[in-house]
Amino acid sequence: MGTTGILRAICLIGSIALTACGGGGGGYSSSSSSSSSSSSSSSSSGGQAPIPFVNASVHDPSVIKVGAEYYVFGSHLAAAKTTDLMNWTLVADGVTNTNPLFTNVLTELQDTFTWSQVNDLWAPDVVKLGDGKFYFYYDSCRGDAPLSALGVAVATSVTGPYTNKQIILRSGMAGLSDDGVTNYDAQVHPNVVDPQTFFDHNGNLWMIYGSYSGGIFILAMDETTGLPEPGQGYGRHLLGGNHARIEGAYVLYNAQTGFYYLFTSFGGLAANGGYNIRVARSQAPDGPYFDAAGTNMDAVRGNPAVIFDDTRIAPYAQKLVGNYQFALATGETGTAVGYVSPGHNSAYFDAASGQYFLFFHTRFPGRGEIHEIRVHELFFNSDGWPVLAPLRYVPLTLAIPTQVADVTNADTAGAYKYVDHGKDISATIKNSQAIQLTAAGAVSGAVTGSWQHRGNNLVDLTIGGTLYNGVLSRQWNPNANRFVVTFSAQSTAGVSIWGVRTGD
Repeated sequence: MGTTGILRAICLIGSIALTACGGGGGGYSSSSSSSSSSSSSSSSSGGQAPIPFVNASVHDPSVIKVGAEYYVFGSHLAAAKTTDLMNWTLVADGVTNTNPLFTNVLTELQDTFTWSQVNDLWAPDVVKLGDGKFYFYYDSCRGDAPLSALGVAVATSVTGPYTNKQIILRSGMAGLSDDGVTNYDAQVHPNVVDPQTFFDHNGNLWMIYGSYSGGIFILAMDETTGLPEPGQGYGRHLLGGNHARIEGAYVLYNAQTGFYYLFTSFGGLAANGGYNIRVARSQAPDGPYFDAAGTNMDAVRGNPAVIFDDTRIAPYAQKLVGNYQFALATGETGTAVGYVSPGHNSAYFDAASGQYFLFFHTRFPGRGEIHEIRVHELFFNSDGWPVLAPLRYVPLTLAIPTQVADVTNADTAGAYKYVDHGKDISATIKNSQAIQLTAAGAVSGAVTGSWQHRGNNLVDLTIGGTLYNGVLSRQWNPNANRFVVTFSAQSTAGVSIWGVRTGD
């Protein structure tokens, strides 16, 4: 979904139904898909040399790995690549005829732009099919209505140039909708944006898509043609509707747990929109998907009488990350780590290393609408739910001196910066607080309770009578210039808590 040059959620409120495209909150970007360099602050006592990063701004990053390189494709025909998940190179940007992803995109996708009434593209997805070719699923939306077209283009190289194959779906029409049965209704029919195409564990191809308006839908796809199987219309509804601010769907399968995980972003993408990443799961690729409390996501919809009523949807799904900022602890320097409106993620399982990663864009405290790509490692707790590492990914192999991934019971006890992400959808930044995990198994400081090491880097924390199942890991703290013990844990109610070890 877009952030440059158009307002993504102008609401048509009044005598006609609201028909906004996703990503509401009135967000503009003050930057497009630029790159910037950053490094850790000056070393604190016991720290190692700073680790540099090269950042890039690609909104709504969707990942595909080709050879040794990870590529992300995003809104406004932006793309970037990396080999180490830390240093990014911009590959393309801007819906212009000079963009290398298409030979002449304004001509190639003219029918799409004619339908959407804008020369812009939102969140795409790229997948490699059995013919060895790359299929680029694109979408364009007017921005003040779900007047959108979703189609597919094909290339022999992941970086193109792509040749348009056809439009697959349209939305926002007056009259008979693409389901061929009923007139288009923005409260129940999807805005055809934000596609993700994936294979299930049996090798069947699916496409999940949708946004504000009627919610998130899924279609069975023909893995030979890259097109939907006939006779499905818009497909099966999974989540959202009545203009609920839910979008950016992405599905990842975990063979060890046997679940498909449906990631979505709740709220609005702008710095004041409260964007946050949530997850539900299912044993089937096309649902139904449930949260840990057992809620069927199909029933999670907006209030038909209230525009963008976030209170109706906030209690549901497992919230992985929202607005937060870690305070600088004694001895730490530099800009304190924190995110604002992190969202629209993709996810990847690296079979060679056994690691899971979450790719997303985020804004930052005090930096307005400037956004960059971030990659965090994703772990699974004892209940089979994903929890997100509290700090951006840096491989432990860069640790000096060498450190092991195993975090023992003795390693865990100590002082931490603690963040409770809550379950709200708001612009409020959750600031960290100081807590202590004592060697005797108590939690003290800003919150109180107990903790228990369960082996294999699993940890249980009971805070205020609520049990959080979590995972311990060692992550790079750029404010201390060293790898530190962290925990990320989650409750059945879908609240995530994080801890970053400070001091000794």
